[in-house]
Amino acid sequence: MEVAKAIELRRSVKAFDPEHKMSEAEVDKLLSLVMLSPTAFNVQHWRFVVVRDPALRGEIRRLSKDQAQVTDASLLIVLCGDLKAWSRDTARYWRTAPDDVREMLVFLIEQYYAGREQVERDEVMRSCGIAAMSLMLAAREMGYDSCPMDLAELDEVGKLLNLPDDHVVTMFVAIGRGIKDSWPRGGQLPKEDVVVIDRFK
Repeated sequence: MEVAKAIELRRSVKAFDPEHKMSEAEVDKLLSLVMLSPTAFNVQHWRFVVVRDPALRGEIRRLSKDQAQVTDASLLIVLCGDLKAWSRDTARYWRTAPDDVREMLVFLIEQYYAGREQVERDEVMRSCGIAAMSLMLAAREMGYDSCPMDLAELDEVGKLLNLPDDHVVTMFVAIGRGIKDSWPRGGQLPKEDVVVIDRFK
């Protein structure tokens, strides 16, 4: 499927076939593709929690306004971010680069993140958002529907996942075989309302 077609066809589906199972090969393909998503300085601070335990999914559903896709989708991935990934063996992100390039980038990473908690959080949110879109487009190309989600008590979900203190839950993506069409598009704003040339007036 062409990327443009996947973008056009991707919709947020709320009703999934609870009996459908994705194969391990399909799940592995999705995870391998999402791990190619870009991150600032190649820090790869996303962490993908694949929630398989039905009881855990039920608890997450309870914390998510009882949204059925949490339990009914074939796959539920909680996208988390490691706020301190930039400081963990930083050279590994550029281990195949020439020595001088690796040294320069390690220096720049430390300069960019050290002591800047808002930057840490902002980069995690950006990276997880990009990864979520990669995940949904890859799922669409594979013939699956998806739903991005954040209507949940994310801090409480983090406790259920034993999330480390220096990590944050950013959102979920539910993936599976949709059994009900998504709602019609609510109405796209006109281009002149959302595209700004050079600067705001």
